Amino acid sequence: MLLRRRTSRSRETDRGADDPLDAAQEHRVRAVLALGGVPQADLPDGVQQVRLRLLERAASGQEAPRNVSAWAAVVASNLAMDWHRAKHRQERLGERLASLRQGENPSGEDTRLLSLAVAQGLDELPEAQRQVLILRFYADLPVRVIAEQLGVPEGTVKSRLHTAVRALRERLHEDEVV
Repeated sequence: MLLRRRTSRSRETDRGADDPLDAAQEHRVRAVLALGGVPQADLPDGVQQVRLRLLERAASGQEAPRNVSAWAAVVASNLAMDWHRAKHRQERLGERLASLRQGENPSGEDTRLLSLAVAQGLDELPEAQRQVLILRFYADLPVRVIAEQLGVPEGTVKSRLHTAVRALRERLHEDEVV
């Protein structure tokens, strides 16, 4: 018993006094995420997201949940659902882009050429610009949602969209596609 107490105390000091989750709560969060289908490699990020939400809640002046363990489990469950939605959305985007790259669009040769040119232009954009462009025009997400999901201001999303569209338009004009 004495050895266990020392071990748990040393873990507590390693975790820090500011950690909103104790070891049992963290274990429960990991279990909920894993049962929700989140891959093992993404579990630490999920635990960190739960911690972050608890800290944000405290920073905003909200009172702590009555049962932190249950609250954390619900948040973990929601994160698992978000992970699946994001995975599904990425798969759909990948399928759409793959069909554009393969030129499988049945509506005519001009449309296939335009699709290929757009796909090549997307490949040349910086990651941040390509990301917002795909989320806005392929996933059909509003600017507000994109900003929330990426954790950036709406103005940043709008700026990246503007720059990306302009660069893509210039590329299509250079290639004499449009």
